[in-house]
Amino acid sequence: MIYQEFNLVDSLSVAENICLGERSGRFVDFRRMEEKARSIFDMMGVSVPVECPVSELPASQQQLVEIAKAISRKAKILIMDEPSAPLSLAEVEKLFDIVRRLKQSGVTIIYISHRMDEIFEISDRVTVLRDGRYITTLPTAQTSRGELIRLMVGRELTETYPHRKRAIGKTVMELKGLSGNGDRDISFCLHEGEILGLAGLVGAGRTELARVIFGADRKEAGKVLVQGRTAAIRLPSDAIACGIGLIPEDRKQQGCFLEKGVDWNISVASLKQLSNGPWVDRKREAALSSRFIDLFRIKTPGARQLVKNLSGGNQQKVVMAKTLAANSDILIFDEPTRGIDVGAKQEIYSLMCDLAEQGKAILMITSDMAELLGISDRIIVLAHGRVTGELTRDEFSQIRVLELASAQTNSEV
Repeated sequence: MIYQEFNLVDSLSVAENICLGERSGRFVDFRRMEEKARSIFDMMGVSVPVECPVSELPASQQQLVEIAKAISRKAKILIMDEPSAPLSLAEVEKLFDIVRRLKQSGVTIIYISHRMDEIFEISDRVTVLRDGRYITTLPTAQTSRGELIRLMVGRELTETYPHRKRAIGKTVMELKGLSGNGDRDISFCLHEGEILGLAGLVGAGRTELARVIFGADRKEAGKVLVQGRTAAIRLPSDAIACGIGLIPEDRKQQGCFLEKGVDWNISVASLKQLSNGPWVDRKREAALSSRFIDLFRIKTPGARQLVKNLSGGNQQKVVMAKTLAANSDILIFDEPTRGIDVGAKQEIYSLMCDLAEQGKAILMITSDMAELLGISDRIIVLAHGRVTGELTRDEFSQIRVLELASAQTNSEV
């Protein structure tokens, strides 16, 4: 089983995770483990540092470790739950090659995905579930995208993106030569009412840049200007005070508190505005959480429902609500629809467009090409920690994005 949420031991190395539970004599042969891990990654056609602690890897490489771990067990039945979610297009193609080779060797694969393109490219038959119930099973070649979406959501629904007036306003955030966390000399502007897409292959430095802007990782050089003034951001609390909010890629580990209620999660970043001296005003807290539950249409039995019991889409809405409750005007969305179904995706898109219409400035990091091209007003492309290009809406094309994303930078020449 390859779980949607990683099932790795962060303190152990990549090789140790892959070989965890295996025994051969009294002593651990670390060299043999590393050789085995390298051979699996070579077979997969990817490069992952086998000696590195898993905690130091980005989400995309952690997913590759999960896949390698499953392959190493030589399973006859393999369940993959959203295995491509954190992968780039090139890595998804490698994943499909692996799936096809496993299939040819006699392995049966249950492949769970919300990505329509993957379903039609990789599967022989498709089973649809809705609200915990079995709906139907169809030969993939005998169905269509529209029919699957209708079966999934129980009504007609198209995968189009919301239309909106793109009234782009003044500059609200500007990066000038920003460096840190592997990124170098990043410069661009973000405008009021704009959804700015940030594109790049895995390892390009997109999430790393978001973390530097938000103060989660240290800035080495350059400036972040908010409303024309240099922002002294050393910690996430400084970014929040400047009106910057981050909806992180890993919502369960970094975005919300799973063992706390919906109300607690929504209000946790807004305690100063909800407090009278050292005490939190519970009535104001309840009113705040109730307002955002209604505004974001969060499906929950009650405000005190534990966030771990919500669906992925509703967990994402809780993280968004928490960020907006803190009066953020600049929003960084890192993989906003990762691991959520097609119906919830459209709700997230509508919410993002509504926020842009209200004048919020959105920086959106996504590996979903259709999402990138469908909802962005402008696209900045990164490669190897540097900006390699900027595209206006009339220049959008998948080929152009991929050309820029795979471009060499001065540091490589």
